[in-house]
Amino acid sequence: MAALASHRKTRTRTRPRTKSPAVGFTTAALAGVTLLSTQSAQAEPRPSIEEVQKKVDDLYRQAGSATQQYNKAKEETSQQRREVGRILDDVAKRTESLNEARRTLGSYAAAQYRTGAVTPTAALLFADSPQAYFDQTHLMDRLSDEQRGAVADFEKQQAAAAKQRAKATESLETLTASQQSLRTSKETVQKKLAEARKLLTELTAEEKARLAELERKKAEEARRKAEERAKAEAEAKAKAEAERRAQEQAQQQESAGSGTGSGADTGTGSSTGSGTYAAKAEKVLAFARAQIGKPYVWGATGPSSFDCSGLTQAAWKAAGVELPRTTWDQVEVGTRVATADLLPGDLVFFYDDISHVGIYIGGGKMIHAPKPGTNVREESIYYMPIYGSVRPA
Repeated sequence: MAALASHRKTRTRTRPRTKSPAVGFTTAALAGVTLLSTQSAQAEPRPSIEEVQKKVDDLYRQAGSATQQYNKAKEETSQQRREVGRILDDVAKRTESLNEARRTLGSYAAAQYRTGAVTPTAALLFADSPQAYFDQTHLMDRLSDEQRGAVADFEKQQAAAAKQRAKATESLETLTASQQSLRTSKETVQKKLAEARKLLTELTAEEKARLAELERKKAEEARRKAEERAKAEAEAKAKAEAERRAQEQAQQQESAGSGTGSGADTGTGSSTGSGTYAAKAEKVLAFARAQIGKPYVWGATGPSSFDCSGLTQAAWKAAGVELPRTTWDQVEVGTRVATADLLPGDLVFFYDDISHVGIYIGGGKMIHAPKPGTNVREESIYYMPIYGSVRPA
């Protein structure tokens, strides 16, 4: 056994190799560099102030469009709620009338029996169809003409009541859909406004100052264009006044030479329409000026706050003209006018989606309810891209 033992190879126990400090540090460093590189590649570049301004303006415009959708859904919901109430009232009246007719027919049927009663089976048939009941019980021939007429009238009322109940069900379904649209529009407005606020709150003090400077330049450019417009309007007005005076003098000279005074009121008839509009516009502008300083609140129609179309609707209502609720409908009312032909009181609409409106006051300016966080104010019509204008009355 000893000899055998001497031929065995001695097993060498190997120890696990330890990483050298240099290798371990290099690996960790490489991992850190890789992680930083990945994070840098994934991080989005910070938007410029111009991009933030454009994004915020666009979000406010989208919120304005969603506000008009909300206004439309709210108006439809109110109308449908009134319609449903009217239909349900009608259904209740028809049901009462039907029950009264049913009681009358029941008395006719009961009178045909010595017992004076109607069996439960017959009553069930009678509830489904009076005509079938009376035919099945052989009572129809024994009824008077008046009683037969009552049976026919009952069935007519029964069909009409069923039709109204179906209409009420359909109207309730439509109302439910409008209420859902109302909730969706409200959520959309709130979401857009929240996104705009988030963008603004994330700006540094320096970025906010730069954004304010951009807004100042934008407003200044709009004011410059309004001043040019005001100057052109003043020149056109002076020219028209000079022409009017020259025409009056010519008419007076002609009248003096011919010995008649018939030419003094030439042309007054053509100004009658514009004079009527001017009178209405004066009331519109008086109302609008009285609202200056009141806050913009989306969906509001006054008296303490307004959105853009709520203000225009209320202002023209003060002049006796009923306008629809939304900008999309208001732009279809009255006569389209070119920007160059605007008169005080005209409505000016903005953006391709017609999501904003203001009341023209002359001199390139308007009164409007701009957006959340602002108040009703005077401002240049050139502050936003103009879609078109209308003269409501």
